[in-house]
Amino acid sequence: MSTQEIEIKVPPVGESITEVVIGEWYVAEGGHLAADQNLVALESDKATFEIPAEQSGVVTRILKQAGDTAAVDEVIGYLRPAEASAGAVPAAPATPAVTPAAAKGPAAAANSSGHVMPAAERLMSEKNISADSVTGTGPGGRILKEDVVRAAAQPQPLLAGNRETRKVTLSPIRQTIAKRLVEAQQNAALLTTFNEVDMSAVKALRSTYRDAFEKKYGIKLGFMSFFVRAVVAGLQQYPQLNAQISGKTVTYFNYCDIGIAIGGGKGLVVPVLRNAENMSFADIEQAIIEYADRARKNQISLEELEGGTFTITNGGVYGSLLSTPIVNPPQSGVLGMHGIFDRPVAVDGKVEVRPMMYIALTYDHRIVDGREAVSFLRLVREMIEDPTRLVLEV
Repeated sequence: MSTQEIEIKVPPVGESITEVVIGEWYVAEGGHLAADQNLVALESDKATFEIPAEQSGVVTRILKQAGDTAAVDEVIGYLRPAEASAGAVPAAPATPAVTPAAAKGPAAAANSSGHVMPAAERLMSEKNISADSVTGTGPGGRILKEDVVRAAAQPQPLLAGNRETRKVTLSPIRQTIAKRLVEAQQNAALLTTFNEVDMSAVKALRSTYRDAFEKKYGIKLGFMSFFVRAVVAGLQQYPQLNAQISGKTVTYFNYCDIGIAIGGGKGLVVPVLRNAENMSFADIEQAIIEYADRARKNQISLEELEGGTFTITNGGVYGSLLSTPIVNPPQSGVLGMHGIFDRPVAVDGKVEVRPMMYIALTYDHRIVDGREAVSFLRLVREMIEDPTRLVLEV
């Protein structure tokens, strides 16, 4: 190593994390960057982190390519500071060393103008978009994630007879999601119970106070805050659903840390509302909006994902009618919300069309009996159908 070069190391990113996967290098070998400019993205099993440059300079060597694994404190490249580079002829960016080893299929090779960045590769896989239909705007014609987003917004032509396949390595977050879901199925006695909720009262309340709420707090009044408050009431009355089992020991929590499942840029994340029992409707809505925005930007921190005591997931935002949510271990319960659809129902002996939502509670039968589970779900329904109770806490 030249005495004029400084090491680019993997910084500590969490107590339980010992290694990361290299994501995108934002600057190729020979490329210049300014101080505090993002240099490389790192992916752990829970979140994505970006390493900024400590000072301006030139990236002289990249030791770990996108898709490689690196340990905490391991050197992954070298940077020559700007003062050491003064008078030197800047190296022209060569072919960027950013293509993951797994990207040897058509998606990486189809576009002759440049390489496909890892984030763009994953998004193309999710959207089923061919690299041939994406115009790269990055240095050297590299296809960036933004290019794929733009291409996805355009109508995609049907490729008659196209039978190509691509293999993409699961991101660390997706690997963790898969591992935890399988773990939940294998290590817990899961059972799901269902109910349905008439959303008429909540919709009427939102309609009446929508403008006043938004004027006072600067945010819209959504459905999730009603369900969070209803769940808190249920957990306080049926503490088995706010508990965790470990061997022969059950831990009951006197607080409600509610995880809210949110679809993020790297996959599903479940940030936690700490002490939700003390949060107002506005507090809940504001926190969820901020989490959703940062999840799209992959900016949720590890601390915000850890320690939930119960989870709420809303498949209704994607149009789901009914599903069986999976418990997020080691929690003992998860509430699944679904879409609101007009259906004919019996009301006081008459058939009326009402906005109805199916709700589902999956619970760990090892510590939660059917009586508590069904009663909990019924209480949630009653609170939503008479939301005044949520305000009066009765």
